Amino acid sequence: MKIYTKTGDQGETSLLGGERVSKTNLRIEAYGTVDELNAWVGVLRDSIDDQKAIHEQLIYIQDKLFTAGSRLATHPDNKRSFPLPEMTEEHIEMLEKAMDEMDAELPPMKNFVLPGGHAAVSHAHVCRTVCRRAERRVIALQQHEKTDEIIARYLNRLSDFFFVLSRFVALKNNVQETPWKPAK
Repeated sequence: MKIYTKTGDQGETSLLGGERVSKTNLRIEAYGTVDELNAWVGVLRDSIDDQKAIHEQLIYIQDKLFTAGSRLATHPDNKRSFPLPEMTEEHIEMLEKAMDEMDAELPPMKNFVLPGGHAAVSHAHVCRTVCRRAERRVIALQQHEKTDEIIARYLNRLSDFFFVLSRFVALKNNVQETPWKPAK
């Protein structure tokens, strides 16, 4: 099978199930941004050394992002003949549990912190901001079409996860967080 089909040369693409839509369609924007996030999570995973548990968490998250993307790439009216993985409250609870475990080791926050100090910390912040954009794209889609509402909630919690992970990675790498001190 060839990777290129030339069917998108006129600015359209296919949803799962075959429906053709514009490449600027809100659904395409939503799952395209989730796909971008998944790529950034791969960069983050590659920038974290010697943290098997974090690597496993990030691979699990990448799997869930593929699930979210496949669900977003399927129009809800499509009576598909193939099953799609589900997203459940359990997936959100797993993020919350992971955040609680990391947060238990972190010093209390007294200020906003500036992203940076270590490549993995910066990559976690990029994941956080792309995740927020993905959440906004999904919410925009929800305002026009039916979607799985759990996806936006998952992305909301996931962006929080990336923030906590950025602080946790900083702690594990002995990186001093830089507090934001607004100029007077």
